[in-house]
Amino acid sequence: MPEPILVMRDINKAFAGVPALVNARFELFPGEVHALMGENGAGKSTLMKILTGIYTRDSGEVVVAGKPVVFTNPREAQDAGIVIVHQELNMMPHLTVAQNIFIGREKMRGKIIDDKQMIADAAELFDMLKIDINPAETMGNLTVGRQQMCEIAKAISTDARIIVFDEPTAALTESEVGELFRIIGDLRRKGIGIIYISHRMDEISRVTDRVTVMRDGEYVGTLVTADSSKDDIIKMMVGRVVFETPKTHSTMPPGAPVVLKVVGLKAGRMVKDVSFELHQGEILGVSGLMGAGRTEMVRAIFGADKRTAGDIYINGVKQDIRSPKDAVAAGLCYLSEDRKRYGVMVEMDVTENTTIATLQDYVTGMFIDNRKERETVRTYIDRLRIKTPSERQQVRKLSGGNQQKIVIAKWLAKNCQIVVFDEPTRGIDVGAKAEIYELMKQLANDGKSIIMISSELPEILRMSDRVLVMCEGRKTAEFPIETANQEDIMHAATLRE
Repeated sequence: MPEPILVMRDINKAFAGVPALVNARFELFPGEVHALMGENGAGKSTLMKILTGIYTRDSGEVVVAGKPVVFTNPREAQDAGIVIVHQELNMMPHLTVAQNIFIGREKMRGKIIDDKQMIADAAELFDMLKIDINPAETMGNLTVGRQQMCEIAKAISTDARIIVFDEPTAALTESEVGELFRIIGDLRRKGIGIIYISHRMDEISRVTDRVTVMRDGEYVGTLVTADSSKDDIIKMMVGRVVFETPKTHSTMPPGAPVVLKVVGLKAGRMVKDVSFELHQGEILGVSGLMGAGRTEMVRAIFGADKRTAGDIYINGVKQDIRSPKDAVAAGLCYLSEDRKRYGVMVEMDVTENTTIATLQDYVTGMFIDNRKERETVRTYIDRLRIKTPSERQQVRKLSGGNQQKIVIAKWLAKNCQIVVFDEPTRGIDVGAKAEIYELMKQLANDGKSIIMISSELPEILRMSDRVLVMCEGRKTAEFPIETANQEDIMHAATLRE
């Protein structure tokens, strides 16, 4: 066996006196793809932020290529050959693709930034990676999936020895996932070590050599992927077996009234004449490939994007929804797939994010009833099992899964009749998934109506009472859950006009 390229031993880290890591450890060999797994709050992100210089450890040792290191910022880690491709994109939307790739490492011609050279070097990089992206394009004009591929290209361009991939496929199409795995294969053949963070079990078995599991900030164990089952890994992660059985029949009450009716909806280039109904107590799953227009459809219903045609009825009454404020007033709420951009305000605390949509409920005269506000927030922290040292913790310091739970808490506090979940479990571990699934079921049992957009077919089949399929901006099929299956859904999702 070669010497490890990375060894992390007895790593400890606490925030505001609350332990985030307790004697955590991790090991990586050259040319190895090593999965790091665990539930939300398990300490995965904290451990990787210590590795990449975002956080400093309280104690412990990090050894890279046989030498002990202490990184105080990401640039020091990058200079040592360690980079991370974050789950939440960190691109500058107003700059070109090439400018984003070389930001902080700009090519210079004298004292002037050489954009022409950066475009040429980026084009060469994309050609090597076999990615079809114009390096002169403005980053904000690309899809989320394309932006993610640019983030990966940026990491590779630094001549890294260790690359951390944090949920890299969350926003990628099936073909893009195939391209990513091809790139990872090329990197491992060059001796680059890959740390792969993902909650998608099929990816873990497909691309990794070993799996290290963390729980509650501590090291649980390391398995050889080829010798381990999905249940082995999940049991280590959550201390119990989590079964993902498909739904076999609708649990919607018979004869449930229609609460939302959409007729002939059109919006921009992505939504073309979509009509459907949603019943009280129903979970309507919306499936389709990336670019099918699913998110654009619900954003148009919610008033976040302008609709160019179509009518929206809530409880039989036609609604003139022109903004999210109109939608919320009509009883709709929307949990965006992009929680960092549209869901939470990361510089504000848990309380401020949870009550921002219902702040008027806590105002007495000219003052906010802080005690009442805190009691409400603590109720949702307990109910949703949000892992935070206090209700005054800054949201940016919480894990992505806990940030997602805070978005849910915000809308639960608003008590909307119709709830849209857009990729509700994107980047969330299996244990937290089960909690969110149970929450959605409880909401439906309480008479709420749910639209759930998901790219994961097992999730669609497990949760939905009915499945609506979109392709290229149109509804191409609709299945009751009793007859829905993966083959028919994928066939409808790949229909062409």
